[in-house]
Amino acid sequence: MSDRNHTPPTTRSKAFEVAPWSICEPQLALDRLAQTESVFALSNGHIGLRGNLDEGEPHALPGTYLNSLFELRPLPYAEAGYGYPESGQTIINVTNGKLIRLLVDDEPFDVRYGRVERHERVLNMREGTLTRTCRWVTPTGKTIEVDTTRLVSFTHRSIAAIRYEVRAVDAPVRLVLQSELVANESLPPASGDPRVSAILENPLEPEEHQAVGTSVLLIHRTRHSELRMAAVTEHHIDGPANLAHESQAFPDLGRVTITADLQPGERLRVIKYVAYGWSSRRSLPAIRDQVVAALTGAKRSGWEGLARSQQEYLDAFWERSDVEVTGDAEVQQAVRYALFSVLQAGARAERRPIAAKGLTGPGYDGHAFWDTESFILPVLTYTVPEAARDELVWRLRTLRVAQERATQLGLKGAAFPWRTIHGEECSAYWPAGTAAFHVNADIADAVIRYVDATGDSAFEAEVGLPLLVSTARLWRSLGHHDLHGNFRIDGVTGPDEYSAIVDNNVFTNLMAQRNLRGAADAVGRHVREAKALGADAEEAAGWRDAANTMYIPYDEDLAVHPQADGFTDHGQWDFENTPPETYPLLLHYPYFDLYRKQVVKQADLVLALYRRGDAFTDEQKTRNFAYYERITVRDSSLSACIQSIVAAEVGHLDLAYDYLGEAALVDLDDLAHNAGDGVHIASLAGTWLALVAGFGGMRDVGGMLTFRPQLPASLARLSFGLCWRGTTLRVTLTASEASYTARDGQTITLEHEGEEVVVSPGETEVRPISRRGEPAPPVQPAGRAPQRRGRDRDRES
Repeated sequence: MSDRNHTPPTTRSKAFEVAPWSICEPQLALDRLAQTESVFALSNGHIGLRGNLDEGEPHALPGTYLNSLFELRPLPYAEAGYGYPESGQTIINVTNGKLIRLLVDDEPFDVRYGRVERHERVLNMREGTLTRTCRWVTPTGKTIEVDTTRLVSFTHRSIAAIRYEVRAVDAPVRLVLQSELVANESLPPASGDPRVSAILENPLEPEEHQAVGTSVLLIHRTRHSELRMAAVTEHHIDGPANLAHESQAFPDLGRVTITADLQPGERLRVIKYVAYGWSSRRSLPAIRDQVVAALTGAKRSGWEGLARSQQEYLDAFWERSDVEVTGDAEVQQAVRYALFSVLQAGARAERRPIAAKGLTGPGYDGHAFWDTESFILPVLTYTVPEAARDELVWRLRTLRVAQERATQLGLKGAAFPWRTIHGEECSAYWPAGTAAFHVNADIADAVIRYVDATGDSAFEAEVGLPLLVSTARLWRSLGHHDLHGNFRIDGVTGPDEYSAIVDNNVFTNLMAQRNLRGAADAVGRHVREAKALGADAEEAAGWRDAANTMYIPYDEDLAVHPQADGFTDHGQWDFENTPPETYPLLLHYPYFDLYRKQVVKQADLVLALYRRGDAFTDEQKTRNFAYYERITVRDSSLSACIQSIVAAEVGHLDLAYDYLGEAALVDLDDLAHNAGDGVHIASLAGTWLALVAGFGGMRDVGGMLTFRPQLPASLARLSFGLCWRGTTLRVTLTASEASYTARDGQTITLEHEGEEVVVSPGETEVRPISRRGEPAPPVQPAGRAPQRRGRDRDRES
């Protein structure tokens, strides 16, 4: 199952101070380690380091990840069936290069012993660093101060670095510092299946180890997926004249040991550089040379150079992409954290997937889902378009596997997986896995959006066209025309996982319609490239016919769209007598019961109102939203942001604001009580969507940016940046007016409340915002309303 299972809270747990540009833990809370390790994770899309303490212990879950480095594992079935995937893929904890252990007069530095007088950790989102300051008194009464700064470089893809300083405060101390590389760390059980646990225990087989000077190298290979990885570390040491060092290497351990005697006020400083690399094809010498070369480049830059380039990279990112919120300090912090997290997940993924947890934890086995194209890529497309491009190139690289899967299912074209790392389907549950064919249209939608936003015709011809053609062929073979001439798509599962194997899911049909039309248009623009794929005008005409006759169910009696055929005829779920402790429902009720009742796990038809808003009238949107609001329980973290967007569009601004808070704070307040296995990248991306598409009213259909903004009373001002065809557009909203500024690039044309607006570089166009009436407030299932974020809450003014 794809998750994002959670229970909307009645109370919230605060771990961090509220600040506009940082996430600060003012004192160490050992009972929150799992959450803080995820929130403080650093990544660049290639390397991911959980925010574990430098000394490694105590910890909740150690974690160092390389994008797409996984191990194969068996998928258990009570009864096998044709077409069931045979094996799964799980991201593994690779060689840990974060570890720096410290002994003070033979006493291990451990926050559980002695006395911690001060402990603070700060994630600085402007500088891209995690800093830690600790004042510690040893069990024998000597005081030291430890200051560390950690970064994973955005500009050096393979590099992480740590600056580690120790200062003696009130007495001479003898220090022993052990900087380590450790493979096959002991981890909590990853699965209740003993076969899976056995495979994931010690997944790395050693191939080579070296120790020279202040450098150590470890090379390993996974046992079953046969992927080779290397990690190498080097150190720059600065301290008193009496310091010494030595290095050792063993199959699963490399260690550089540094000793020094410090007088009060003296410091020992160590800069630790770590380089990572992996490949499924390259030889051991090639991998060794790759990481050594990366390390050489990092040492040449030095700590100051790495920190400076990190700052410059982020300065450019925030200049074009920052979101400013006036009126809610929590949301201001949260949306910047959301943007920073999405950037960390995708910036240097470079033709590898963006997982649901990014590289912050092992949740969902490190798999990528439809979340990537539907939630994460819209943010990247308008903020870091090259990262969005690279993710779609990864999908193209998996096209052959998707085509083989379609053939296995008796279909044409390509059937992309519900969950995967390498491209193969890894879902063992057919109804919510393979049957969720909408992932194929979600990929096509991301292609169309990227091309519209960038105007990159070369990408469309080389990458987009094969994806569009293959997915269009899937829909043409999966669906059929009925006796009335309607094109139907039967036996599928939409985004709502509390309904499965349904006919004519509205979201699926509407997204397939966009896919079919987009593919036909692309074939017309790239005739030569289409011919190489065997696609021509005749096949494109068939796609257009299917799109034009696509069946969209409608309940005339209720004047709403059923989520799928017959959905509004299902029995009602008894929300009034559902105990609060039985949410998420899937953990306490059989799917048999869920599938035949009107209860919605996550926005499905409501998601269609947003993604295909052009297919509904304003009145239909209002009625549909109200109908599904009363049966949507949000047992998925993917729901709140979409409900926020559509609530804002139909005029429920306060409700939209409530849902925004839930999406924004899912990890910072650990609303789902599961942030410990990694942050929710899609829900975080949804924070941006709720502000920009919700209150900003931005839509991107048909190659035109359109805006219908409206702010809730609690927000005095909202400003956000967008990249649109080489131009950086800054949109600033107040209660009464919207301003559109083109900071660079070319003149762009957009729409404000249906009026065409032309914005030239360096100029600002200002338009009034029309206030719209609010319809009757909708109701939610008993006990499932979002927590209010009204004026009675403490917020900045």
